[in-house]
This record gives sequence, C-alpha cells and structure tokens, in this order.
Amino acid sequence: MRRQLSHEIQNLLDRGRDRQLRLAVTGLSRAGKTAFLTSLVNQLRHAGIDARLDLMKAARESRLLGAQRLSQPDLGVPRFPYDEAMQALATTPPHWPEPTRGISELRLQLRYRSARSRGPFGDKGTLTLDLIDYPGEWLLDLPLLAHDFLSWSQAQFAAMGDERRRFAADWLQALSEHDASDSVDESRLASLSERYASTLRQAREAGFSHLQPGRFLLPGELQGAPVLQFFPLPGLDESDRERLAALPGDSLYQTLASRFRYYQQHVVKPFYREHFRRFDRQIVLVDVLGALNAGPERFEDLSLALSTLMRSFDYGKRSLLNRLFAPRIDRLAIAATKADHVTPDQHANLTTLLETLLAEPLRDLRYADVPVRAFSLAAIRATEAREVAHDGRQQPALRGHDLEGAPLLIYPGDVPRRVPDAAFWQRQGFTFTAFRPPQSDAVALPHIRMDAAMEWLMGDKLR
Repeated sequence: MRRQLSHEIQNLLDRGRDRQLRLAVTGLSRAGKTAFLTSLVNQLRHAGIDARLDLMKAARESRLLGAQRLSQPDLGVPRFPYDEAMQALATTPPHWPEPTRGISELRLQLRYRSARSRGPFGDKGTLTLDLIDYPGEWLLDLPLLAHDFLSWSQAQFAAMGDERRRFAADWLQALSEHDASDSVDESRLASLSERYASTLRQAREAGFSHLQPGRFLLPGELQGAPVLQFFPLPGLDESDRERLAALPGDSLYQTLASRFRYYQQHVVKPFYREHFRRFDRQIVLVDVLGALNAGPERFEDLSLALSTLMRSFDYGKRSLLNRLFAPRIDRLAIAATKADHVTPDQHANLTTLLETLLAEPLRDLRYADVPVRAFSLAAIRATEAREVAHDGRQQPALRGHDLEGAPLLIYPGDVPRRVPDAAFWQRQGFTFTAFRPPQSDAVALPHIRMDAAMEWLMGDKLR
C-alpha cells in the first residue's frame, strides 16, 4: 500500500513538471501495433548506439542517451510482451510476433541531455514514457454510448452492405424463427449470439473494419460471459418504440436491450473512464494497403471505421490543471503502416491517400488547433529498395522474402493519391505482397520513418 501510494505521488509530481507522457498506440486488426511498439522500444533502448534516428532531433544531436524499462504502475494490466516479440524476430527463420489481444502497457524512462547544456557533461533530464497498447476495435465501441438498443440495431443494418449480408445469411435465417416478443432461453440466446459474432469474424477476415461490438472480436477476459451475448434485431422502426417498450422483461427484445445497456455501462464506459481519458498523446495505425488489396466495399468500410474512431477522441489543449487532473489528448499522429511493401516513390502517395481517407475529421481537428500529422512508415522494414531494367528503363522494385521464405524481386504497384473511384477499381487491382521479417544480426531493428513519428510524438519533451 505504501509503495503504491509512493508511485502515485511520484506520478503526480512528474505530471506537474511535465516529465511524464502517456502515449497510446491503437489500430484495427493487422495494422501492425505489435510491430510498432516493439520497434519503438527497441529504437529508444538503442538510441545513440545502433539505432538510426536521424529524423529525431535529440538523437541526431546525440542528446538522447537511451532508455530503460521500469516496473509498470498498474499491476492489473498485462505487460506488453516486448521480449517475446524480439525472440520471434530473432528465430531462424524469423516470424512476426503474435498480435496482442487486449490492453497492455510498458513503462520506459528516457534519459537525455538538455538542448541548453553545452558539452558532454551538461544538464541531464529524464522522461517517464508510459506506452499503452489497446485494440482499435474497442475504440469503435465508444459511439455505442450515443445509442439505445433500437437505434443501434437500425444503424447496424443500415451500414450492412451486400457482402456483409452474405456473411450474415445463416445467422439471419436462424433469427427469422424468432419474433421480438418471443421469450428465449439462455442456450438459444448464446447460440444466436455466437452466430452473430461469427459473422463479424468472417467480415474481419474478409477485410472489413467497421464492426460492432468490438469486444465480440477481441473479448479478452469477457470470453463466454453473458454480457457478450446480444445482437441487433432487424426490421425495427422508430414507430415501434412504444410497443417494444411495453414487451415483458423476458421477451427477446427486452433481454437484448437489457444486455446492450449492461454492455454500455460495464464494458464501454469503464474502458473510457479508466484508460482512454488518461492518454496524453495518440498514434493511430492504419493498414491502407490491406484495404486496397481487399477491394472497394472494404476500402469504403475502412473509411467509415476510421471516421468513427477519430470522432471518439477527447482532444484539446491542456493547462497545468488539465495535465494533472483531466488529461486530454493534445497531439495526434496517424500512420499508414507497411510502407516497405511499396517502393519509396509511392510513400508520398500513401501518406496523401491516408489524409484523404480522414479528410473530414482532420479538418475538424485542425480547425480546433489540435496538432495532427500523417506519416507513412514501416516499424520493422522487411524489404530493400532496388532498381531493375525493364524495357530499356530502370524501374523501382522491392527485394524480400514472402511469408514462406521464397525470395522475391517485385514491383508491387502504384498507390493512388486519392480515394479510388469505380472506374479505377475496374481497371486496376492491387497485389501488395506480405513479406517475412528480415533475418538480421543488427541490434536495432531496421525501419522507415519511425524516427519521424517519434520526433512528432515526444520530441518536444526532450529539449
């Protein structure tokens, strides 16, 4: 108890002196959160020795002295598995680390030399960096707080396109045997809920992103709990509200509505209160290339998911009192990941396409004078840029290995600068190949523009 109190007092003092930074890392499935966090920790731990961080000012000026891991303050949250991730990359052959399935944390203490000091023995400072990893799917649940069960059901079916409905055909057929007024036993409710969750998993595997409830995809400690046994009902209309409200408590509608409210109050709100509101800065990772590969309906679905996700943030400038007692996200990065899967001449297009996808929420943030910047990056670079002769001309290409280890030398294709229209989808497909991580003896992981993202997210704290 005394030790915990000491930690809390120290955290308060660090926040008062602006010596603590809570950086949240999120992204939807396959966006590369685990790779990003592994690389971030690796680059900071080897700053000034092996890491190439030329775009990070404190490192470029040899003022960033490195980082050490500290015991995390919240003993109830799993530790981010950095060591396990590094072991996966170091095996022969190497493989990508297992993705995390829930929230995790890691605390680092960065040591640096002040920019005001002169010579190698000048003033030194420290920054406590708390890294929080959480699934973007959970963040997509925050808009549920603006709904009741009826309006949420309507919204789910309104957003369900033809392909999503095909995934849901078996569930809808089973559901058609029941009316909203029917009573339903627990086992039948659990079976229908599992079928609905299966439609979400199939949609995710097919490349869809805007899927609710997010905990159905990554249940964590709630696996099998009744709170995850509900689903939207089709055919509900606002004119039916009074009739539905008068149904008995054991009816299908009232049972589902009750569980939806419980999910709001006991799953969504606690996540927002206990974790999300404590973040200082945020990076959102986006697999733009994967969405291009998956086709137009999934690409449009990614745009909807990102817009929903961005609206959830509590942004704003912070005073000292805000920093101590009501922190709000005051700087944001959005990053298109896997930039090493396209040739360097396409990186600018990848960044522009990401900004186009998020044009409306970015306008709102910039109007509110919230600092935000877009990047294209590769947390762990798996390819090398090459040039090959083709029709008498030099053409950019990538060299690497596919997931089975076969060597590749390819030109993966062009990235559009704007959201593709229907004609574009008809004349051009995408085949951005998945690559195996590099086999490397280097201590610091190879990357593309991790240093630029790190400068944006924490560079101002290392002056």
